[in-house]
Amino acid sequence: MSFKVRIAQAGCSLEVPTHATILATALDAGIDYPFGCQSGNCGACKTRLVRGEVSMEDYSDFALSNEEKAHGLILACRAAPRTDCEVAWLEQDDAIVHPRRRLGCRVRDLLDATHDIKRVRLEIVSGGPFHFSAGQFASVTFASCPPRDYSMANVPGDPTLEFHVRLTASGATSLHVAQHLRIGDSVRVEGPFGTSYLRESHRGPIIAIAGGSGMAPIGSIVEHALQSALPQPIHLYFGVRTEQDLYLHDHFVAQARGHDNFRYTPVLSDTGDARYRRGPVHEAVAADFADLDGYKAYLAGPPVMVEAASVMLERRGMRRSDIHADAFYTAAEMAKAGRKTGAEL
Repeated sequence: MSFKVRIAQAGCSLEVPTHATILATALDAGIDYPFGCQSGNCGACKTRLVRGEVSMEDYSDFALSNEEKAHGLILACRAAPRTDCEVAWLEQDDAIVHPRRRLGCRVRDLLDATHDIKRVRLEIVSGGPFHFSAGQFASVTFASCPPRDYSMANVPGDPTLEFHVRLTASGATSLHVAQHLRIGDSVRVEGPFGTSYLRESHRGPIIAIAGGSGMAPIGSIVEHALQSALPQPIHLYFGVRTEQDLYLHDHFVAQARGHDNFRYTPVLSDTGDARYRRGPVHEAVAADFADLDGYKAYLAGPPVMVEAASVMLERRGMRRSDIHADAFYTAAEMAKAGRKTGAEL
């Protein structure tokens, strides 16, 4: 059994099978539907239900508030139609659409960022050029591993792609990268995807919060903002457990010395070292700012961190539309939640 779902911007209708989501069916049909995490946590696929009924799988209150739901909004990645429907995705502010590419790449460099994070740098061999906005991600396939979503850590325009892969206990892909990946190996990359990218037209202050390998997209955003000479204050907070989990630390210390509008704050949750701020990273931000109205925030890292930081930012006066979040899920977390795809931390 299936239901007919008309997608306003695409100008067509799809047959969506029972229990399938609107987003998954649209993407399978080649429609460039806006999306991010595909797990009900970012709000990138927020959609107006023009007519009909849907059922919704679990999702984050950050991605869709009760008030928004009451006004007829749904998340396409969590919505399965119960009747024939018509939907219209919400138009993004200063939306950017880059051509989606399927790239053949070769491993150029493998670097140890930390004891459990690899910096994988790829040379594009075929399918380019590859254009993206700082903060976006791609689907990456190593050897016979399943595809996984990883954020670009390099800045747009760099001919070498860089991804940060953290080793997880149950991650087949991350284990392959940690133990078996070699320079010269072939890698497939498809993208770009995601809407948590740098809004270059925004001129208010920026709060950037990274947790663990969330430094990949957040570092790209900050680096591109500095290279583009954006004039507003830019605050980067990097939350990790211990000093051994810090990476790119010296680089951003140097960037802070070289840019009057940039401040870098590492925050360690498990340390007594007086050189560093201590505690959850979102609490450090809360301690530094009483009013965030007019700011934009870019968040990436573990879901718990992203959720806590999002709640804190709203309580400090930031509008929900100014919070651009990318929660990183492990493959095991995605499978447990019954989600289709996801990034390995």
